[in-house]
Amino acid sequence: MSALEEPFLRIDKVSKLFGPFQAVKDVSLSVAKGEIFSLLGGSGCGKTTLLRMLAGFEEPSAGKIFLDGRDMTGVPPWSRPVHMMFQSYALFPHMSVEKNIAYGLKHEQMTAAERADRVREMLELVQLAPFATRKPHQISGGQRQRVALARALARQPKLLLLDEPLAALDKKLRERTQFELMAIQARTGVTFIVVTHDQEEAMTLSDRIAVMDKGEVRQIGSPNEIYEFPNSRFVAGFIGSVTSFEAKVVERTAPHLRLSVPALGGDVLARDVPGLAEGQEATLALRPEKLHITRERPDSANVFSGTVKDLAYFGKDSLYRIALSSGALLQAHAVNSRRGDEGMRVADWDDKVWISFDPASAIVLAE
Repeated sequence: MSALEEPFLRIDKVSKLFGPFQAVKDVSLSVAKGEIFSLLGGSGCGKTTLLRMLAGFEEPSAGKIFLDGRDMTGVPPWSRPVHMMFQSYALFPHMSVEKNIAYGLKHEQMTAAERADRVREMLELVQLAPFATRKPHQISGGQRQRVALARALARQPKLLLLDEPLAALDKKLRERTQFELMAIQARTGVTFIVVTHDQEEAMTLSDRIAVMDKGEVRQIGSPNEIYEFPNSRFVAGFIGSVTSFEAKVVERTAPHLRLSVPALGGDVLARDVPGLAEGQEATLALRPEKLHITRERPDSANVFSGTVKDLAYFGKDSLYRIALSSGALLQAHAVNSRRGDEGMRVADWDDKVWISFDPASAIVLAE
């Protein structure tokens, strides 16, 4: 979206109070037409309240919401070009798949033939035409999710709101359905707003993500920006795994920072961060997959030693918890690229190992 282009959805300084409790605090964000935009955060962070305000089920205590250039203040839910797909899917158990989809069209000004054509189109879109006459209890959880999606899209909304859309599915089905959702959204071009607490789901589905905490938006960016360049300790810790250490800026020599990190036993090099000054306190955050574990000391920057305290085997990789001489614990991942018991792990319990990382992989945070 260019700087001059009006955003499709604009949330302008929106707040929501429930008595003395402020559920949403001065949130502003913009969404482009055709985006999959996720509101990500833990329970009670305000993401569902914000979604309900977009749907019209709640009115903002302050601020405004604009959709396709129109102020939504005072517009009731049934008059908004918005549809909300609930976590429970809310399917009618006594109706067939096709009748569930058709139900959302009963108040539309359509002929019976037009309605039948739309239902047929939606069944093809979600690949459920062979299951049209079945009841919800006769199809799988993933198929029920697609019925709910088809019913929501049948009314051709400008904006589709999805509240924890995959929470009821098991892990493998959830992973497959994520890609199905993305494919359906790409074919329809409808703008999706997804509320989720699942980091992997948000990272997989989204063009952009807003990370929320205590009613506020802490960072907005692409999945890559949020993960690789978090703007705070909260975001770094919320998205993925990270081990954090207190640090102090010793020297700035572009393109690097030299940091004193007592827990690691000395200085380390990291990518330079604009705005940090020599002598300033900071946080060094290390992602476990960015760390290299070796039995021999490598000839590289940022090398320190430790002892394997614990390890867990996950098949494709192993997680090592390494005790440093300072007493701190560090988590590191290693890919199990070889098959078999012998020589598969890079280290075992109580082994002394060397840990290293590239300066560009380190995350340095000022707040």
